[in-house]
Amino acid sequence: MVTPQLFVAAILLNVPIALSSLALDSRFTRLLVILALIADAVAGYANAVRDSHLVAIAVGDRVIVGLSFFLVGLLSIEAQHLARQAGELAERQDRAARERGIRRAVEIIRSSVNRELIERAVVGEAGRALSVDAAHLYLLEAGLDRTTTFSWTGGEVNVSAGRPSPEILSFVQRVADARSIEIVRETDAFGRLLIDTLGAHYAIAGPLVEHDVLFGVLVVLRRESDFEPQFREGFALYVEQAAIALAQAGLFVQLADGNAGLARANEALRERNDIIRDIVYALSHDLRTPLTAAGMTMRQALSGAYGPLPEAYREILRRSLESNDELQRLAETLLLVSRYESGENSRVREHLAVRALAESVVVELAPLWRGKELEVVVDGDRNLEVMADPGELRRALINVVANAVTFTPSHGHIAVHVVAIDGRAALQVEDDGFGVPESERARLFERVREAPSRHGAGSGLGLYLARRVVESHGGSIEYAPRAGQGSVFTLMLPQLAGVAVQ
Repeated sequence: MVTPQLFVAAILLNVPIALSSLALDSRFTRLLVILALIADAVAGYANAVRDSHLVAIAVGDRVIVGLSFFLVGLLSIEAQHLARQAGELAERQDRAARERGIRRAVEIIRSSVNRELIERAVVGEAGRALSVDAAHLYLLEAGLDRTTTFSWTGGEVNVSAGRPSPEILSFVQRVADARSIEIVRETDAFGRLLIDTLGAHYAIAGPLVEHDVLFGVLVVLRRESDFEPQFREGFALYVEQAAIALAQAGLFVQLADGNAGLARANEALRERNDIIRDIVYALSHDLRTPLTAAGMTMRQALSGAYGPLPEAYREILRRSLESNDELQRLAETLLLVSRYESGENSRVREHLAVRALAESVVVELAPLWRGKELEVVVDGDRNLEVMADPGELRRALINVVANAVTFTPSHGHIAVHVVAIDGRAALQVEDDGFGVPESERARLFERVREAPSRHGAGSGLGLYLARRVVESHGGSIEYAPRAGQGSVFTLMLPQLAGVAVQ
């Protein structure tokens, strides 16, 4: 306004418009363009009023300056768009690199069956695969009375025995009790004690748990930069695979300790040893690790981690993911069969609401029965409870319901009834499928039975495992043909004393 009409200083407003591209907010850039246009127009009007006349060249300059605002604004918005794209690409590349690092680390961890070597690898590889400054593995032996600590701070892995500081013990106990991953924030007074003690600003901890067995707690630290939003997902996979490796090392140790006794046993015991060895070997080397990694990669692809995908390819990924989940369920079945065959029956017994268990199983298997457009319902007594191992009873019911889904044609019906029969809790899985021929019913619950009606329809271990689980809980499983067409499988379990029967 204070400059002559022929000296259009408003063009300097292009500077803040251009600098607004650093804010990565196109709305802010548009606002600056509008304000610059208003300022240009007001200044031109003020000059004309002051000088009592318009100068054609000055008006033209004002128009050119206004156009420059538009041009610089468009270029700034385009720069913001390109910057966002570059950031997303860098994030995807970082995620892919982290996944590759985790896969390599898991391969190294799983390459040994020696527990101490695995424990050292868990800590050492965590630093390299997860890009952290330090990692500590606290192994809980006899609770917190004896704690072995494996530490890595960029060099060799150090091992120390004895009780850590009270701040560390309290935090480790909290993570162990919660059985979940925990990110330490400076706003958390309890966690602040931990990061101050360990000399870091950011920490994340996760329990190493496999089939309700807690091996220890892994804590990783960063001194400068916070963890990325997707870091928790990769850390969860790493902790899960580390726990699996430790559990399988324990299985191998048990197998080694029992070899001398099995060598003196009869032919039946030698056959059992072969089954355990083969199943555990297949599980540890061929199934769970690649299935978990493949499942994670496919889920990330569906979520857009690797860019937009054609709908046809997304459908293929969904079907592949369903098949991958089915293989994982088979892996879980194989692991439980190996444990039962080795005589390692679970001693875990907890209060369990039977109908809630049935409903959760039906939800887990929804991709299978929805794919066949089946109608699946759960009804019965919500107050019925039993004392059982939740994980094993869940696996048994999953096998029975999945069996019903397999042998029920599209648009069929499946019902899970929860009832009390003669003072016992009963889970009845009823379908209107093909049923079981009378010639095959006698061997229905045997291991890997040969039957023409089930050729190519499963491993033959599902119903066998269901029988072993139910019998280990003092119950039984029965089959009966359904009136009309189909099957009824009934799992009977001792009812929890003191629960009213409706």
